[in-house]
Amino acid sequence: MASNTPAPEAPFDAFGGGAAPSAPDTEWNPTEDSLRDRARSGGRHRVVKQRSNFARSSTVLGVGVIAAVGAGGLATAQDKPPVAISLPDLNLPDAHDLPGVGALLPAQEERETASADRANPNPLTSATYTTEADERASRSGQVTRTSLTTAEAPGAADAGEALRARILQQAEQQQASADAAEKAAAEKAAAEKAAAEAQAKADAAEKAEAEAKAKAEAEAKAKAEAEARAKAEAERLAKLAASYSMPLSSYSLTATYMQSGSMWSSGYHTGLDFAAPTGTPLKAVHGATVKSAGWSGSYGYRIVLELEDGTEIWYCHLSSMTVSAGQTVGTGETIGRVGATGNVSGAHLHLEVHPGGGDGVDPAAWLRSKGLTV
Repeated sequence: MASNTPAPEAPFDAFGGGAAPSAPDTEWNPTEDSLRDRARSGGRHRVVKQRSNFARSSTVLGVGVIAAVGAGGLATAQDKPPVAISLPDLNLPDAHDLPGVGALLPAQEERETASADRANPNPLTSATYTTEADERASRSGQVTRTSLTTAEAPGAADAGEALRARILQQAEQQQASADAAEKAAAEKAAAEKAAAEAQAKADAAEKAEAEAKAKAEAEAKAKAEAEARAKAEAERLAKLAASYSMPLSSYSLTATYMQSGSMWSSGYHTGLDFAAPTGTPLKAVHGATVKSAGWSGSYGYRIVLELEDGTEIWYCHLSSMTVSAGQTVGTGETIGRVGATGNVSGAHLHLEVHPGGGDGVDPAAWLRSKGLTV
């Protein structure tokens, strides 16, 4: 049995407040008999029975051994020499029954666990650690823990190699999972980009098609409107043509409006000349009132018709007149005959048009505006 260290001259008694016997030159080695005798004699000094320290020491020792294996893979619990620890059985009361001490000690369940640890020759065979990579992998549902087991290896070298191989394998698996996730994310991003580009192209094509359709519809509408206007104008002109008439039924145009020449005193022609034989009947172009009928100098005999809108139609160089001033005539009614009176070189009708009684305009254009063909 191992001996205890020499006791101090006045040790503090945690349980009774007294002091041990003073024996500076002797060794105080308490035994069960000596303590029992002292208890009978009224001594208050008691020694707590140690029940759980050995179990805790074994657990701490096991953790230390596993930590050494995990760090270097070169040491195991088998390399450590056995440590013999023995304590005297003093048959003292349990420490949990002592006033003020029981609340500070482990409960019954923990003591039973410690007893089970003493019965188990290998209380701790594995340790688990978590790396920073495992923490990141845990958020993506991958491997999160690495288990280190020392009881599996028959020797220190084999255990270290197995542990290193397992760690490398799990690291490779985690790296492969990370690479696969990154590849999947890249493929997903590429697919989304391609889908967005395809959608953009489809939208652009749809927009271009809509614009082309709108343009075609606008052009068709404009064409239809133009055709409608032309048709309406044709109908209007046809209606006007029914109410207007050409001054002669048969003729030849010998001079046009604003034609230049020395034969005209102004240097240009002021009307439209219809050549026809003398005596050819002349017709009123529209319903009108005869404003004047008589001789007019270089115009010879002239008849002026005034239409409802104030437009004046001049018939010049007549050989004869069949109407007089103030008379009302209808469209196509004969008002005179072709002649060669006044300043002329041959028989013809000189026709002028003066809107509102003002300056003259092109008679051919005016006749066409009334639906007539010149």
